[in-house]
Amino acid sequence: MLRFARIFLIFIAASLAMGAPQALSEIPVAEGQPMMLPTSPDALVAEAEAGEQSFTIEVADTDLKRSAGLMFRTSMGDMHGMLFVFEQTRRVSFWMKNTPMPLDLVFIGDDGLVAAVLPGEPFSLASIGPDVPVRFVLELKRGTAQKTGISDGVRIRHPLIDRVAGAG
Repeated sequence: MLRFARIFLIFIAASLAMGAPQALSEIPVAEGQPMMLPTSPDALVAEAEAGEQSFTIEVADTDLKRSAGLMFRTSMGDMHGMLFVFEQTRRVSFWMKNTPMPLDLVFIGDDGLVAAVLPGEPFSLASIGPDVPVRFVLELKRGTAQKTGISDGVRIRHPLIDRVAGAG
């Protein structure tokens, strides 16, 4: 919690010092409250064996948004998720601190292909991540990946992913 508070205060100070009060709209809500980001105007599509599966998503594309993620969320739609976008392909790991919902964490390479689907246990501090570098992570309600056929090797499409993968 102290780390989040420190990041929050540094972000506010830097934003104001740079004369960027509009950046304050990028800040997650108060400590202990879930961050609700706008829904992307573009659907995320999983090209699963059983056919295309379409999801609405929120996009966490800054350090502040990625650090808040789905913490404190108690519910989420079956076909809704949060896409974490990283600036570069690298090994990443997540934890479930302050996250009461069980999740599927879908790790996606810079080629748009699923590298791993790993479970996230509510409130766990255990590190969750594959042994390979990825560029994106999609968090879904637990069981959604299996129900929709998302597994290793499935192509995930969204303009943010397609731009990096060179598709679309």
